[in-house]
Amino acid sequence: MSDYPNPDDVDWEFKERDTKILMELSRDPQISARELAHVLDEKHDIDVSHVTVSKTIRRMREDGVFREAILPNEKFYNFALFEFKFDPREFEEKWYDAMEYIMEDMHTLMYFISNGEYQWKTIMMFRTREAESKWIHEFYKEHGDVVSNVRNSVVHNLLKFQTDAEIFELLNDHGVEE
Repeated sequence: MSDYPNPDDVDWEFKERDTKILMELSRDPQISARELAHVLDEKHDIDVSHVTVSKTIRRMREDGVFREAILPNEKFYNFALFEFKFDPREFEEKWYDAMEYIMEDMHTLMYFISNGEYQWKTIMMFRTREAESKWIHEFYKEHGDVVSNVRNSVVHNLLKFQTDAEIFELLNDHGVEE
């Protein structure tokens, strides 16, 4: 399971400085605290020490304000969207094992619950389409009685794979989007 705090438990009062730090980290995740303090001053007219920047980043990370992940270049992996439709006859007794199997699998990049007929969804990464097909086969062997169907879609021509820095400006607007 994740080392991050439960998203519902994250409580953070955003200052303008915090959102600007997130914006600049999004633009350059490797920027040093010293360089970031300089960027905040030059670009956003926020005068703050690199020590304060470093402490703020550490606190935000520890409190679960943002998550860090290493995302491989898409040229090395085939990405796929998997959607799982449940079989209600076996669901009550076996759903948790199936959920853990998916969540803890090394191929799972993102796992989420949605509404509709296919309620579990994952974005998964495989080196080959053959490995993807084998994973589906093994999943059905292990947990096929929990699902009535696994729908998978090939993700190709990945056109965007990043967080735009400007999204963090919305944190200052308390969820109000233009």
